[in-house]
Amino acid sequence: MIDLRRLSVLRAVAHYGTVTAAAEAVHLTPSAASQQIRQLSKELDVALLERHGRRVRLTPAARGLLRHADRIAEYWQEAEAELHTAHPTALRGHVRLAGFPTAVCSLLAPLAAQLRAEGPDLTVELRQAEPGECFDLLFSGDADLAVVEATTDSPPLNDARFHQRPLMDDAFDLLTPADHPLATGPAPKLGELADEPWILAAPPCSARQLVLAACTSAGFTPAIAHQVSEWSVVATLVAHGLGIALVPRVVQLPPQLNLARTPLDGEVRPFRRLLRVVRSGDERHPTIAAAASRLDALAPR
Repeated sequence: MIDLRRLSVLRAVAHYGTVTAAAEAVHLTPSAASQQIRQLSKELDVALLERHGRRVRLTPAARGLLRHADRIAEYWQEAEAELHTAHPTALRGHVRLAGFPTAVCSLLAPLAAQLRAEGPDLTVELRQAEPGECFDLLFSGDADLAVVEATTDSPPLNDARFHQRPLMDDAFDLLTPADHPLATGPAPKLGELADEPWILAAPPCSARQLVLAACTSAGFTPAIAHQVSEWSVVATLVAHGLGIALVPRVVQLPPQLNLARTPLDGEVRPFRRLLRVVRSGDERHPTIAAAASRLDALAPR
């Protein structure tokens, strides 16, 4: 009989990439985590880790075992969900939400308020985290529902560990001072902005890459005048006439600034895709499913 606790350590090593990071996630010391892997290897009589320079990597046997381990974890989440079906419409227990700052402000905070109002017996916990960290929190059981931006670094949609569904496409709007000529005429095409000074998000923000790629598709490289890290700072620089910017539509900007947000026209209009993610099997948990359903209703607004 395989010890499922040892199997969870192996899954953590595969997810986090190192024994040290995996040990921290499962609340063990690195030596204890290594011992768990050695014991699992002994039980199965196969090598699970092999040296690769100063690091370790999974053997083919370990990768094969993990395909079954992910399904076992999903079955366990489904079994736990069934235990809560006695009150399928009741909001109770504890639900933990995670997302990047814009998602927290525009989607998860309103969701948390709605859940608290509807479920006085429900405890809602919010946590700000970047997309990669959100997947880590879901994997470790420290988050139940996350809103992430789909990036090239995200797990694929068919990753057996997560249940990922499109939530909304967040279009980028042109941001200018309210009295700027681009704000008072017809909706501009992206190519018409080529001669403007640009304010871009500083790397490694994914929005920067989306904007640069869209500008390339429109046939120009933007003249970057300023680079900043916060959308509120972007808005402040734009309001002072220091350049234009493209800003995701769900971003909430300081209301006191005299700004205009103008949707772009034409075929080249950048957007980012937002996903809602839970652990595989948890989509059937009544409380998590209810939270996901309410989030879906909030997103189009």
